[in-house]
Amino acid sequence: MFDLIIAGGRVVDGSGRPGVLADVGVRDGRVVAVDHPGALSGVPARTLDATGLVVAPGFIDVHTHYDAQLWWDPAASASSQHGVTTVLGGNCGFSLAPLRADDGSAAGGATEADYLRRMMAKVEGMPLAALETGVSWDWESFGEFLTGLEGRIAVNAGFLVGHCALRRYVMGASAVGSAADDDAVEAMVVQLHGALDAGALGLSTTLSTSHADGDGRPVASRWATTDELLTLCRAVGQHEGTFLEAIVPGCLDQFDDEEIELLAGMSAAAGRPLNWNVLTVDAAVPARVPRQLEASRRARETGGRVIALTMPTLVPMNMSLLTFCALHLIPGWGEVLRHPVPERISRLRDPEVRARMQAQARSPEAGVLRRLSSFEGYVIGDTYSTANAGLSGRVVGDVAAERGQDPFTTLVDIAVADGLRTVLWPTPTDDDHASWQLRARTWEHEDVLLGGSDAGAHLDRMAGAPYPTRFLADCLRGRRLVSLERAVAMMTGEPAAAFGLPDRGIIAPGHAADLVLFDPRTVDSTPARTVDDLPAGASRLTADPIGVAAVLVNGVEIVRAGRPTGATPGTLLRSGRDTASVRTR
Repeated sequence: MFDLIIAGGRVVDGSGRPGVLADVGVRDGRVVAVDHPGALSGVPARTLDATGLVVAPGFIDVHTHYDAQLWWDPAASASSQHGVTTVLGGNCGFSLAPLRADDGSAAGGATEADYLRRMMAKVEGMPLAALETGVSWDWESFGEFLTGLEGRIAVNAGFLVGHCALRRYVMGASAVGSAADDDAVEAMVVQLHGALDAGALGLSTTLSTSHADGDGRPVASRWATTDELLTLCRAVGQHEGTFLEAIVPGCLDQFDDEEIELLAGMSAAAGRPLNWNVLTVDAAVPARVPRQLEASRRARETGGRVIALTMPTLVPMNMSLLTFCALHLIPGWGEVLRHPVPERISRLRDPEVRARMQAQARSPEAGVLRRLSSFEGYVIGDTYSTANAGLSGRVVGDVAAERGQDPFTTLVDIAVADGLRTVLWPTPTDDDHASWQLRARTWEHEDVLLGGSDAGAHLDRMAGAPYPTRFLADCLRGRRLVSLERAVAMMTGEPAAAFGLPDRGIIAPGHAADLVLFDPRTVDSTPARTVDDLPAGASRLTADPIGVAAVLVNGVEIVRAGRPTGATPGTLLRSGRDTASVRTR
């Protein structure tokens, strides 16, 4: 007897094996049978006709920031609409717990919740008004944060402890600007053990120079010593089903020797895999991939495993000279763009400042951000002044040629006319045949996995959540760099194995019935668009799925014909209970 039979679809089971026509029987949220069409006996409560569709395991997005959004959006849109059934959050050193009780020590009289909200708004691009009104903020411990989500989410979700919140919880305002003494490190270890006992999946941290808090100061984890990091990693290794995630400055371009040793040492100390985000592949920089994968080679020598996450699609990102984005991270640009708008405009009008900014954008120090320096290729998005009428949708280089200017001057003039509000869309510089061939080769490396969508973050800048459907469309009807079966395995069985999700990522008896049904003839994503559907009316970029017929989590439809159903069958993933240790030695 089955609760549900998914009948007549092409089952691509997540293992990489060729797909087969089969029926899938589901009972009590689990797959209980997979057999040839018509072979499953018994009268189900329901039959779902999958004729002409692919039936695949639900996709697993291992790098998201849904920590806040799940409180107001249990469906984790748009990820679930594009077939994602499991999300992992708390990445990049940022979580919403533990949340220190207010004692008046926060800078400027702000509450601790205020501090975390402003930090998340700055580093992860979450609208502050949405954070203030859409999240309850009524927990203290990490366990209380997890319990608050239990039973009310549509997707399966698990969370790392962010080093920044952990450090702030123990040290208060002194977490920023100070090294931790032995007592503080021990207190962090105690709190970390408590979070891991409650089900946290591990620890994330950041040392990236691009991560500043709401006051513009380096976030708390950037003040940690190597000894502090290794001590916390050893604590993680004492708990089952855990892993590590870390961001260092070299993630933006190429690691230095110390960063390679640090990442390898952290993984070895825990005896758990460590992943980092994101491996940028560009044939114009051939040394980058082998250098970044040197961390993985070194980790295996020392008894660890370092996993590089990389995206299978190019995620469009808009830019602005007004609000914080990647342009503000170009070395030297922050000194111009941090000023109030009138002063910023005055500086941008200075020819010497413009010349210096162009040189900085193209300097070796800019690292991967050098990709943003091809100003002639920017497409002009929304404009706001009569002076810019008719420019939306045009390419900066074409406008510059008409005006007899260099492209950067034209770009700045357009932005200044709009009071810097102009939306700018850079054209990818790594969308060439050689770069895509290099990506396909890189995907074959044993320590490279797909990931890095940042779904739930940078909501006004990018829409990374649709990458599964865009990747499938490319594999089926585009570049066809890998087979359908391989593409599905890269987003299901492989991340499940690497992150210790033993009963997910594969369609097989006994596994959770996390499933996505899609039409291989049409599966894709619409272009990104802006919607005003966040708490307090805040805006975000999103995109709709094409050809996604149904998404099931634990046997229950959470998406039907591309739209959320409102069901909340998701599992709050807790370490040791829902995850298994992936040991490195």
